[in-house]
Amino acid sequence: MKNEELALTEAVEVQSVSVTEAQARAEVDIQISTAHRFPRNAERAVQNVIAVISKDKELAQSCVYSLPRAGKEINGASVHLARYLASEYGNLRVDSKIVEIGETMVTAQSVALDLEKNYAIRTEIKRRITNKNGERFQDDMIVVTCNAALAIASRNAILQVIPVTVVDKVFKAAQKTITGDITDEQKLIKVRKETLDNFLNIYNVSEVEILTLLEIETINQIKKSQLLTLIG
Repeated sequence: MKNEELALTEAVEVQSVSVTEAQARAEVDIQISTAHRFPRNAERAVQNVIAVISKDKELAQSCVYSLPRAGKEINGASVHLARYLASEYGNLRVDSKIVEIGETMVTAQSVALDLEKNYAIRTEIKRRITNKNGERFQDDMIVVTCNAALAIASRNAILQVIPVTVVDKVFKAAQKTITGDITDEQKLIKVRKETLDNFLNIYNVSEVEILTLLEIETINQIKKSQLLTLIG
């Protein structure tokens, strides 16, 4: 009797998995069919994104991230830019999930599928869930870290499946909106002063702290790339 019950349970589990897989495949097939019926207009999608970003400085700022590392500025397209671009670019399927929560690390995986070209990219991101003393985070901080890992994994997948030329156009438009017109020294000085004043008035960050962050000696060394680092 017990063997029969066990066999029945296993059969139900196998059937459930098969049904789930079939449903997932059918969903993707429908999406691919729809994508072929309504192909994207990549150029129009790019122009739509650029048009919105060019009119909204706050949105443009959210599209760029910057980090100073060893005297260099590392900047790139943010999670927000990837998501916004994906929504306009269209005919993309993005699935993200946490595949492991270990003792010290969480692992997030994301798959971006171009439904028109049948081209997919899978990315994997690990994030530490211990502090500098090696102590494991509390549950709420683990959830926050998992969400951050999922966001980064999805960004990386999206930005690899969308052509780099498309991403670069939007990224450069965001940079231009952020810095404004700094084609000559007087305009650069004006934007630089506004940026430093905002840091002081809004975040109470001093000029000395900014110079330390950027690893430079004077504010005159703050050019376009440093402005992008500060704002990003």
